[in-house]
Amino acid sequence: MRKIYSSLDEAVRDLYGNERSVARRRRITGGDINEACALALDDGTTLFMKYNSPDAFLNLEAEAIGLTEIAATRTIGAAKLLGLGKDRNCSFLLLEFIAGGRRIEGYWDTFANELASMHKAPVSHPEVGYGFYMDNFIGMRKQINTPHDKWIPFFRDCRLSPQFEAAADYFGLAERRSIEYLLSHLDLYLAEPDLPALLHGDLWAGNHITGNDGKGWLIDPAVYYGHPEVDLAMTELFGGFPNSFYEAYKVILSQSAGL
Repeated sequence: MRKIYSSLDEAVRDLYGNERSVARRRRITGGDINEACALALDDGTTLFMKYNSPDAFLNLEAEAIGLTEIAATRTIGAAKLLGLGKDRNCSFLLLEFIAGGRRIEGYWDTFANELASMHKAPVSHPEVGYGFYMDNFIGMRKQINTPHDKWIPFFRDCRLSPQFEAAADYFGLAERRSIEYLLSHLDLYLAEPDLPALLHGDLWAGNHITGNDGKGWLIDPAVYYGHPEVDLAMTELFGGFPNSFYEAYKVILSQSAGL
């Protein structure tokens, strides 16, 4: 992780030189949790800043760690981390500015290929197994990542059980019995992967954008090590991705399996 700055001015000077300063800010809309803006420096450089209250620092720090984890695979585009900081007024995350270019030919095939490459890449902390070396966040909700040796127990203990517990007041006796059965027979529905894969963790359509190179990039991760099918399942939310993406991913899986 990079150093943590005590102010935006300190970050700008450290990253771009003592003579640099912020000339203009332009608010960017679209996020539900954090505020965002484009920062134009006095030399014309543009940065993207995501910011929130000082209390939200851990949320932004977790995002920074997730982006670093994805970048370390060297497989798929992700917003480049520039700086992270907190002062008494706010916490902030500085990223490269993604203007978004014209999509390349075969855009969805390429995105599927690069996502599959990320899923197949060796993880940075293999000793963790399934989970992550720290808890993080999905949205503003804490995401428990306690390491497990096996995928199915991790998914039961750290994903399904916390969700059922949070919604416990909405379940009647019949639903509770069904939940108990599901949690105790999860191996009937899920398969153990061969190895843990790095997951984006929150890969709905809004967390995928067109990068400066015209290819699909990842933003706003909630990373952990798990089964790639989780990322694919998340893409089905809120409209999903086009069929060409799923078809391309299936072809890559078939090729990997030698089929």
